[in-house]
Amino acid sequence: MVNGPLSGVKILEFAGIGPGPYCGQLLADMGADVTVVDRPKRGAVSVEGSPDRRGKKSIVIDLKSAEGAALALDLIAGSDALIEGNRPGVMERLGLGPDESHARNPALIYGRMTGWGQSGPYAMMAGHDINYLSLTGALQAMGPADQPPFPPLNLVGDFGGGSTFLAMGILAGLLEAKTTGQGRVVDAAITDGVNSMMGFFHGLDAADRWSPEREANWLDGAAPYYRCYETADGKYMAVGCIEPQFLAAMLGVLGLSAEEYGPQHDEAQHSRQAKLLTSIFESEKQEDWVAKFDGTDACVTPVLSYKEAAAHPHMQARGLLTQSDGMMHPAKAPVFSGDTGDVDTRLPSDGADTRRVLTDAGLSSDQISLLEEKGVVRQL
Repeated sequence: MVNGPLSGVKILEFAGIGPGPYCGQLLADMGADVTVVDRPKRGAVSVEGSPDRRGKKSIVIDLKSAEGAALALDLIAGSDALIEGNRPGVMERLGLGPDESHARNPALIYGRMTGWGQSGPYAMMAGHDINYLSLTGALQAMGPADQPPFPPLNLVGDFGGGSTFLAMGILAGLLEAKTTGQGRVVDAAITDGVNSMMGFFHGLDAADRWSPEREANWLDGAAPYYRCYETADGKYMAVGCIEPQFLAAMLGVLGLSAEEYGPQHDEAQHSRQAKLLTSIFESEKQEDWVAKFDGTDACVTPVLSYKEAAAHPHMQARGLLTQSDGMMHPAKAPVFSGDTGDVDTRLPSDGADTRRVLTDAGLSSDQISLLEEKGVVRQL
């Protein structure tokens, strides 16, 4: 059990993939008591052994049965918040929508995680991270100008625009419910979250400092001072010296004078500057550049694989990755004062805690056995 600022908060998470479970992980890492309602049969792309299940309990309920839905409502009645990631209307058809849930638990924070949101012409359409990004203007801005847009893994949409906004909404709702006794429905759509994050670029556009063309701006790889350069061993260094003092620090390490490099923001010279930096960086191995740039304010760092990251001194010093049962676990974030930083890396198997959860909910051993015999619940 991990102690944290959410110790004592009970979250009921209905099993899904991606942003919903990760939101549950964030809350569990902060000390919340998270119980996952798993399905009797897993979906094809779901992963049982994933860090987003760590520190949680699992109960298997057949929600399509009347008794299973009633049992889920009993668990909802004893929870502070709920997380679900189904298409709009699914929970309502199961009899587990916000109206039924708030009738049993008025203070419940009902967290809904979708791609398109609970309303709008796309609400009932299927989609994935790449689709949600495509509608916000974010995807169009990513990648080289002469190639199709590059999807940035599913970090920006699913986890950035989805999980973190849902977690923020749930936490805000819990804070309000503590004083008012009234719950909320949190409609967390990935498109909404990414659209919110795009505000920075709308501001730059209004100031005539951003263009909708790809690879034509200072943060999208067009500027020679904000891009990656290949090294002699086929690896890369990330250069991010936007401010003039940081550029000067980089030039000092590279042995270039300001006159040799030229004006930083003269776009007419950017092609020449990029070629110059390319020829310099490809002259030495990545490890040699790391040795030269470490400890400087040049904003130049090695591009690592997720496997290499675990061995980096900074990552190790902060304990950001931990090996447990053959799996690498990221540390919890953010870090709180007075917190040990320990992470509960135990991963529950589907239904491993069914009897425990139901016992805590007040059911007798005989009642639980009867539900098992009927196939309403399952204990691993």
